Amino acid sequence: MNDIRIALLDMNNNQVNQGFKNIREISEVFQQNSEENVSIKTFDVRFKNEIPNIEDFDIFISSGGPGDPHREGLEWEDQFANFLDSVFEHNKNHDDKKYLFLICHSFQLASIHWKLGNICKRKSYSFGVMPIHKTEEGEQEFLFKNLPDPFYAVDSRAFQFIEPDHERMDELGMKIVAIEKERPHINLERAIMAVRFSEEIFGTQFHPEANPEGMIENLKDEKNKEAMIENFGMEKYLETVDRMDDEDKIVLTQAQILPRFLQFVKKKLLKQAEALV
Repeated sequence: MNDIRIALLDMNNNQVNQGFKNIREISEVFQQNSEENVSIKTFDVRFKNEIPNIEDFDIFISSGGPGDPHREGLEWEDQFANFLDSVFEHNKNHDDKKYLFLICHSFQLASIHWKLGNICKRKSYSFGVMPIHKTEEGEQEFLFKNLPDPFYAVDSRAFQFIEPDHERMDELGMKIVAIEKERPHINLERAIMAVRFSEEIFGTQFHPEANPEGMIENLKDEKNKEAMIENFGMEKYLETVDRMDDEDKIVLTQAQILPRFLQFVKKKLLKQAEALV
């Protein structure tokens, strides 16, 4: 097998988005550095009702996006729910696996679809570079292997996944691998920040694709700037902006998680191909 077919699911509903640009760039770097023939195709899920046929691709990366992740009776919602189920079911029944990475809005949609817990509106919009803590399972998670605990990532969301249904997750074989920072002085449940849905499906509530340039660009939006100052205070906001391109924070997270996912999948696909020969 010399072909690796990547589908990028754009969940931004026709809004310009820095994150999707970053996902595309990471995929293109992988494409350029691979000896295999890597193809990349984009699907505009929410605005144009486009959804990939899972038979036509090996890897799917589904982006973050604006709005409420709960159903509003739109056509694309059924299509995306069917897509999630078809990837999950395909992997249970076939040796040629399909690999899926879900980011922020996509992560919330999947968590609601699989009934994993309470996905609710936050008290206030969260935006900034946040410490993310690994759980015990997260310590074993190979995508986090080269990241410290806590590691830092860009958070940008109005909703959160809290109060996980552990029985349901155990039944489906899913593991919580990261949670948000513990704040002992605030009596709020900590949000789930990453889930290993299956060996082939992984999702994050944060943005592993984000880079400092994109973050600076996002801060030109007054809503993001205000949210960050509200969350951290002005002093912390200025410090965060100052630390944006520290080698050990979002730069490290961006260089690790999605690139590792793509490299891991490539190895798996090559092994799969060898087994079929």
